[in-house]
This record gives sequence, structure tokens and C-alpha cells, in this order.
Amino acid sequence: MKIDINDFQIRPKKTVKLNKRPTQIEKLYKSKKDYEALLGKYTERLSRQQQLLYSSNSFSVLIIFQAMDAAGKDGVIKHVMSGVNPQGCQVYSFKHPSAEELQHDFLWRTYRCLPERGRIGIFNRSYYEEVLIVRVHPELLRSEEVPAGPPRGDGVWTDRFRSIRHMEKHLHRNGTRIIKIFLHMSKEEQRKRFLARIDEPEKNWKFSAADLKERGFWDQYMEAYEDCMSSTSTAHAPWYVVPADDKENARLVVSQIILDTLQTLKLRPPHVSAKRRRELLTIRERLSAGE
Repeated sequence: MKIDINDFQIRPKKTVKLNKRPTQIEKLYKSKKDYEALLGKYTERLSRQQQLLYSSNSFSVLIIFQAMDAAGKDGVIKHVMSGVNPQGCQVYSFKHPSAEELQHDFLWRTYRCLPERGRIGIFNRSYYEEVLIVRVHPELLRSEEVPAGPPRGDGVWTDRFRSIRHMEKHLHRNGTRIIKIFLHMSKEEQRKRFLARIDEPEKNWKFSAADLKERGFWDQYMEAYEDCMSSTSTAHAPWYVVPADDKENARLVVSQIILDTLQTLKLRPPHVSAKRRRELLTIRERLSAGE
């Protein structure tokens, strides 16, 4: 089944209403075996595209994952990127900012982790936390000691949205293609996954009381995500809302989104000049002669 990524993309200036978007869609696979075969084909194709990205050394790709707790970000990264050469891929997970990071602007700590040309960078959470968790918990803004102080109205978020859009446009102009994925999970599915983390001893490490506390702010987070995506989804750095109640489905959709983006770059192996080809043939003759 061909996945049309346009079904999940947020158009520029489109108002997002997450309760109007599904958290589950029809299965894209017939069985577990079929899912594994489909994912295998995707990882193989992604691997080839990543090799071309690396060898051409012209573009870089930044993939941003945002979601509520237990939506499956780690699993998507693990399974979708399993065939990619680790030398050409960098993964960063952003937690609570350090003392040093708090002394800089809100984009600084993520900006210095951007992928080099020829590489894929993956942000497990990102600078978008600064307009999500900080918005839901505005007391965090005080620790950043920004000149404007605590937020008054929505001005601080409007300013940050503008900064993000300008930064992403700058990156696009300089060859970084940005893919922003929100794994859209229902509150009921989160409840089930939290229970599984408690009931299955090998998953206990994944759950903390803080997770339950954040769940209590579900509605505020949904509102923050809606405003965030409505304000920052652009033609050059679009948001994709991927239904995530079915983990396998989500991984297939994400694979298609990344693959389609890479294919738009029309990557080709580096051109070898006639002079360089003659040089290589001369070296080959010497090696064939036993040198």
C-alpha cells in the first residue's frame, strides 16, 4: 500500500485541531510478518539514500520528533533508522537544560547539535520544548532569566515562533532539510502504555511519577501543540501529524515521510572527472601487477 504523506502534512498557515485528526488509521500491513517485510524494504531504501546523502556532501537532514510521553519516539528512531550507517547519523535527546545552557538563548543548545552536510540529525525532543513544556509550565521561563521576564499574554510565544521560523528558513537556505514529526497518540492509549510499563518489570525503568503528573496537563499540552504547529509549519519545514496508537503503522508512515523527503533532493553519486578516472585506472594497473 502506497502511503501518501500529504495526508499527514500540516499546510502552511493551517489551523491545527488535534481532536479532528485520527490517532489510529487502517492498518498498513496484513500481519506481523508483512509489517517486518515492509519495514525491511523501507530501511534498505533509506540506507541507499543515506549513502548518497553522505557521499554527495551537499545537504543535511534534520528529523525532529515531538510527542507526549509513551508515544513511541524511541521505538520509531530505533526501527526506522536501523539500516542507516551510524557514521552518517547523529541522535540527540534533549532533557532539562543545564546551567550552561540556561545562560544562552533558547535555540543555542540545539543549534550546536545540528547535522553536518552529508548527515542525518535526529532530535528526540528539540527546541520546540521551549514553546511546549515551558508554555504549560511558565515558571520554567523564570529560570531562563530572559529580559522580558515571565510571560504576559501570548507575546513571548509569538516571538519564539517567529525566531523558530526564521532559524528554520535560514537552515533550509543553507542546505538543511527539516522534517518535523508529531506522534499523535490518544490519551486512552497513553493510559494503556503507562499500565504496561508498570505491569511489565522490564519496562519499569520507563515510568516515573512525573509522567503521571504531566498526564494531568494533557489538555494544556494539546492546546500548546496546536498553536505551535499552526504557527511553525511551513513549506520548507512542514509538520507531520502521524497517528501513533498503532506503533507499527506509525513506523511505516514515518519511513515514507523520510524517504520521500530524501528523494526530493535527487541525490546522485559524486561526479568523477576524466582526469580522476585516468588516475584511478593507473592505480588499478599497479595494484593488478602486484605492487
